[in-house]
Amino acid sequence: MLGSERGVVEEWLSEFKALPDTQITNYAATLHRKKTLVPALYKVIQDSNNEVGRFIRKLLEPVCHQLFELYRSSEVRLKRFTLQFLPELMWVYLRLTVSRDRQSNGCIEALLLGIYNLEIADKDGNNKVLSFTIPSLSKPSIYHEPSTIGSMALTEGALCQHDLIRVVYSDLHPQRETFTAQNRFEVLSFLMLCYNSAIVYMPASSYQSLCRMGSRVCVSGFPRQHEKHWKELCGRIVLDPEFMVQLLTGVYYAM
Repeated sequence: MLGSERGVVEEWLSEFKALPDTQITNYAATLHRKKTLVPALYKVIQDSNNEVGRFIRKLLEPVCHQLFELYRSSEVRLKRFTLQFLPELMWVYLRLTVSRDRQSNGCIEALLLGIYNLEIADKDGNNKVLSFTIPSLSKPSIYHEPSTIGSMALTEGALCQHDLIRVVYSDLHPQRETFTAQNRFEVLSFLMLCYNSAIVYMPASSYQSLCRMGSRVCVSGFPRQHEKHWKELCGRIVLDPEFMVQLLTGVYYAM
């Protein structure tokens, strides 16, 4: 990491800490203009575990803490700013988990679990069920009025007897204090679901990170990764089917 990149990150860290609550909205509206900030933050996340990265490892903890503070704010643009780094954070977490480097993984684990625990509950602290409702012709919508279908074979009265169909696509999730081998991909799959729900708002750099993660988890631990000329090789990562579905859904959109 160059000195200029380190300076950009340190300025961002100190700037947000000194920001009064009344300026949060203006800050969120202008954050995307900091063109050098996002690449510098990727550097902190990516390089914190290599030989050069031991000098910037001290930056990773405050960066993760601040990304969490942005995510828990009421400003949706700040949440999306943090969300764009989710693929890179998950890749680094998986790579460090395989290498059993728990010390370097601690602040990333805390950030991922923090986002997960925020997303599984509503503002009152009750667990959320993510669902959608299949529209019914018996109910008005922006596309039709029920009275306009009176000439159809199915009468309005008959249609009203059919209840709206509610489809649950993510059921209740328990809070998690720590990652274990049993809950790891339950948490990561849900986080990928959250990312995919906002993927249309993500910048190109986030799409690149997502596709890079998809490529790496597919070849990690296999001879093919030697052809990639990566700085650090990784052991085999055993993936969960639900996580793979969410990952491929995101990659499909990004491509």
